[in-house]
Amino acid sequence: MEKTRVVVVGGGVAGCMMAKGLQDHCDVYLIDPKEYFEIAWTEMRATVEPSFAERTLINHSEYLSKAHIITSAATNITESEVTTADGRCIVYDYLVIATGHAGGPEFTRAEKLHKYQGEHNKIKAAKSVLVVGGGPSGVELASEIVFAFPDKKVTLVHKGPRLVEFIGEKAGKKALNWLISKKVEVILGQSVDLESGSNGVYHTSGGETIHADCHYLCIGKPLASSWLRETCVRDSLDAHGRLMVDNKFRVKGHNNIFAIGDITDVPEIKQGYLAQGHAAVVAKNVKLLMKGQSENKLATYKPASAFALVSLGKKEGVAKVMCLTLSGRIPGMLKSGDLFVGPARKNLGLKPN
Repeated sequence: MEKTRVVVVGGGVAGCMMAKGLQDHCDVYLIDPKEYFEIAWTEMRATVEPSFAERTLINHSEYLSKAHIITSAATNITESEVTTADGRCIVYDYLVIATGHAGGPEFTRAEKLHKYQGEHNKIKAAKSVLVVGGGPSGVELASEIVFAFPDKKVTLVHKGPRLVEFIGEKAGKKALNWLISKKVEVILGQSVDLESGSNGVYHTSGGETIHADCHYLCIGKPLASSWLRETCVRDSLDAHGRLMVDNKFRVKGHNNIFAIGDITDVPEIKQGYLAQGHAAVVAKNVKLLMKGQSENKLATYKPASAFALVSLGKKEGVAKVMCLTLSGRIPGMLKSGDLFVGPARKNLGLKPN
């Protein structure tokens, strides 16, 4: 008898944990344009400290010894198969969509390591750096730069009224105070036209002039769901491009198609550890379905309570847990030192270091 075939589209944290959790139980295919999984929340640290990326860029083959890895992008989905950019058609019994947010250009692992080294060299050579965007990525990059290179002049511009708006006003104030204490110039309520910058001179919407040797745009990436608008799940996309799922992560209107991670409409902050929780629920449910278990035996998921943690350099951070906001060394001890890389690697069955 042929094994049940599960196709996972997307090799981010949700997709890789999904494939890892099922490879011993069924015939798993992971479809991803990249040959590796990148621990996405470490990107800011790797930009400043490229050696850190050696542990955060993990070839899919390192943790998927029993799965089929297809290094290509998915281009279409029907009720029974997935088509890829390299012309393959993979039939599935169950499909899991985990494409998350759109990334930039696709690199090989070696190319990505080389890119990080180039960014490090650029920052090291610069006297001043402009960071545009005051969300978690912008705040973490600015903090990584001033922690590693305290002599650099760093300017952060954010169009919103406060930093890290998604985790509340108190957290934003604490992040702002930390950056100011490190002599970062923070400009709120303004934007920057990076295209009009000339010879390292940039102008804000409020008429301010910024001098910077290099700049980084740290704004939210769009969901990687536009390709789904021409597929069999097009009617399951909401107005924001998210896949609507039930409490078992089934895509609405489809019994054998699941979605996990950032691409779902689950009402919670989109974070890596939550995506891993999504994968665990769906892996359990697929195993139960393979055994012929009834619908009422399937695991359900309850959206997580508010918890957010933003690192500030290697030793400090700001966190919100329910109604409590903390900053300083305690949140730093939780995340900032290793950025949860060790646990993430252990979850994939790899050595933490």
